[in-house]
Amino acid sequence: MTQRLTAQDFDPDLLILFDAYVHGHIDRRGFLEQARGFAKAGMTAAGLLAALSPNFAMGQQVKPDDARLKTETATVPSPQGNGSVKGYLARPASAGTTKLPAVLVIHENRGLNPHIEDVTRRLALEGFMAFAPDALTPLGGYPGDEDKAREAFAKLDQGKAREDFLASARWLEQRTDATGRLGAVGFCYGGGIVHQLATRLPELDAGVAFYGPAPAPADAAKVKAALQVHQAGIDERVNATWPPYEAALRAANVKFEVHAYPGTQHGFHNDTTPRYDAAAGRQAWERTLAFFKQEIGAM
Repeated sequence: MTQRLTAQDFDPDLLILFDAYVHGHIDRRGFLEQARGFAKAGMTAAGLLAALSPNFAMGQQVKPDDARLKTETATVPSPQGNGSVKGYLARPASAGTTKLPAVLVIHENRGLNPHIEDVTRRLALEGFMAFAPDALTPLGGYPGDEDKAREAFAKLDQGKAREDFLASARWLEQRTDATGRLGAVGFCYGGGIVHQLATRLPELDAGVAFYGPAPAPADAAKVKAALQVHQAGIDERVNATWPPYEAALRAANVKFEVHAYPGTQHGFHNDTTPRYDAAAGRQAWERTLAFFKQEIGAM
């Protein structure tokens, strides 16, 4: 069995460098050039990049063909966005004709990859109807390669992508097999989209943002949803956006809770990479499920 690497296996400055690469602040060549300074005997810069990159098989918790679920690819009209957006829909097979509360699942800045599909299935097993749109739809969808996905993501019209997520949320909430209670959960880029949806979508009942950048404080007064926020301890880039927005949420009497996980890295919930923190990831997910069940119910 392959031993899982953790953040403790890497120099902290290398993790900061990797975060800059993941979020497009440096390109692959720039990462490899700077990573040479962290390479040790038996490990090249390219080897370090491979070790830090996702291993989807290792992180998979629910198999795509799990008989407890019904899954399908769905296409959502998005007239204000890119015309339409494809996504992955999962619901418990045992639900039958029972209407379910719905959760929109919003990916990181690489599109709808196998990890986010797995997260969508995890939610379905908990009694929700979950839908994960792929913002890369207008560029052919997730390409099956994280580097290519990251490159494609940089070419997206972000304004249209936000409209695609908004259209997906409304489509999901209005489905005949939905109760009308709607939640959204997002990670990194997706966490930021959850915050944005909360300022634009009065129908949103609950939003969970994992280490996502906060909107402008002036937008806080528009939020109607209950919010739950998860922050990594070592994530200066994202955490710096939070205090002004938190103050604005309090001033607007928005219902929210925030949880910080000391010593964790940005991406600590993603169990396909070494930045995953098992204890924090499990606790954050348990809190997420409890929050959704409280705010929107479950089957």
